Amino acid sequence: MSRLFEIDSLIHRYGSVLALNGVSLSVEHGAIGLVGQNGAGKSTLIKVLLGLVKYTSGVVRVFGSDVARHGIGLRGQIGYMPEREGIIPGLNGIEYVGLSGELNGMSRKIALRRAHELLSQLGLEEARYRRLENYSAGMIQRIKLAASLVHDPDLILLDEPTSGLDPDGRSAMLALLKSLAQRPGKSLLFSTHLLGDIEHVCQHAIIMEKGKVVASGALDSMLAGQENTFLIQWKNNNGSTDAGYLAALQQSGAEVSPSKVSGQARVVVTDQWSRQQFFQLAKEQNVTLVGLEPEEMDLQTVYQRLVGLKTNIPPEIDSRKSEKREADS
Repeated sequence: MSRLFEIDSLIHRYGSVLALNGVSLSVEHGAIGLVGQNGAGKSTLIKVLLGLVKYTSGVVRVFGSDVARHGIGLRGQIGYMPEREGIIPGLNGIEYVGLSGELNGMSRKIALRRAHELLSQLGLEEARYRRLENYSAGMIQRIKLAASLVHDPDLILLDEPTSGLDPDGRSAMLALLKSLAQRPGKSLLFSTHLLGDIEHVCQHAIIMEKGKVVASGALDSMLAGQENTFLIQWKNNNGSTDAGYLAALQQSGAEVSPSKVSGQARVVVTDQWSRQQFFQLAKEQNVTLVGLEPEEMDLQTVYQRLVGLKTNIPPEIDSRKSEKREADS
């Protein structure tokens, strides 16, 4: 089986604005999260994959086919849920989803039958004959999702699908996306700036910043390998200083990132390091170690490190949750 999509040295400009800057990717089938702040290039990348944007240079293949040459032919295999565009005032739910099916090559009869099925599955059965301009924000998102699914595509591209939803609507949408991600033989690319949504739905992630890909891979791999990272907290005694303890840690082979808050730091140690060394060095430097906890990794932490937001200063330690220990005097 070919890769879901492959991109080599992709560049795209909007006038003087460099929207995509040398993007290269090779992505397997599955549920993929596309992560980045607004303006990172996520929406542009999705439109390139759809063949809606004639990119400046590079090579883009979806299902093994060159998008520049076969983009129109690929659209029958792809569903697209835009962030804002797509709603047609005056149509009701059935008409809107049925029209999407017809535009993707389905007969009117089959498209309308499929529209009825999808609206029932997505909880819109009672609203199927209501005009779209009378839908709530959550209903609008679900009807756009139905329109992206009507022709049973192999790949669904979703641009900020939880945008504008209240907490209940967001939870419902994420549950729908998670169920879609588990369908055999189907893939989805889910673009968002809400990192928790990616962790809830996806197995892979692509992290973008300023038109570039700064990381791509399995979420498990991105979040793994952090067993040797600790957040520590201490109190200085009788003239001791932060600098003395931090220097002792560094001289012992630890990588230290001090916090803006006195008496706190993020520390990365080697496999040979034992926790007792933290206490021994604290005793030697006349400080009292009051907090020692392994750093909990999530996509937010990984993202912040990769894109440099805005520093590598660790978060403040919640001393109520940390392991409170006193070094032996």
